[in-house]
Amino acid sequence: MNSDPTEWLLEEENPSVRYFTLTGILEEVEDNKEVRNAKERIMTKGIVPKILKKQKEGGYWVDPENFYVYTKYRGTVWSFIVLAEFNADRTNDQIKQTCEYILENSYDRESGGFSARSNENKGGSHEHVIPCLTGNMIWALIKFGFLEDPRVKQGIKWILKYQRFDDGIKLAPKGWPYQRYNNCWGKHTCHMGVVKNLKALTEIPPNKRSDEMKDFINKAAEYLLNHHIYKQSHNLNIVAKQEWTQFGFPLLWKIDALEVLDILTKLGYKDNRMQDAIDLVISKQNKNGRWFLEKTFNGRMQVNIEQKNRESKWISLFALRILKRFYN
Repeated sequence: MNSDPTEWLLEEENPSVRYFTLTGILEEVEDNKEVRNAKERIMTKGIVPKILKKQKEGGYWVDPENFYVYTKYRGTVWSFIVLAEFNADRTNDQIKQTCEYILENSYDRESGGFSARSNENKGGSHEHVIPCLTGNMIWALIKFGFLEDPRVKQGIKWILKYQRFDDGIKLAPKGWPYQRYNNCWGKHTCHMGVVKNLKALTEIPPNKRSDEMKDFINKAAEYLLNHHIYKQSHNLNIVAKQEWTQFGFPLLWKIDALEVLDILTKLGYKDNRMQDAIDLVISKQNKNGRWFLEKTFNGRMQVNIEQKNRESKWISLFALRILKRFYN
């Protein structure tokens, strides 16, 4: 570290970052007074109350019918993801209402996946189920206390059944759901789908993971490690996508090397194939021991979050947490 950013991260201006710094960096327990106070302030100060203030009666944002596509990134699923990232209170009535809205309108009752559109009979459209959306919704619902909900359990089964780890094949699989979205289900597995679905299963407490879940986690991690997080597995001298080396928050459906490292280190991985990405993180640290926000959806979400090309508490928190886990 060029300098220790911990005191900066503990400033009360961002109670979510303060909470995660207390618990993830300083390892304070949940019943610590400062931790409790920070958690309470998440609901009263900053981004979370601003987003909840714009929620419509019924638990949605903007338009009850267009929760994914036409209201990017102001619509319901996107606001839902941000609230989960900020660790909004799962016992809050507005949060519960949005969880139920998502399950009523995006959850595909036929397959258990989550859809970008609803159908006429309620529930998600079977033909518009998307892997990264499924992972994001399952992850957020688990964070908000819905792990034991039968619909969430079916969503987890969907992930285990349909998520692939192909590393380039001659022909894309046939049949549902593989035939609809080439970007999601083409000849090469979509990194976003792998990352978001791995993120969802990582949120399940270790003592509640079945053998099938553990096997999935191992396969997903190995897939990402074979790519050294952000490179082409068949030529590790080539960066697969430059934007994966640029750090942003919130990422919504996108990914970057920082998010992948955060997931893998949370799972306890300290693999040599992570070193390139770890070095990338270290290289972006400035003289203050802080990191910049390099990409953003600001101007398109319900509320702007930090400023692009400025020191970012969120990026710095993730970087510090990753380095602590990897080197301890």
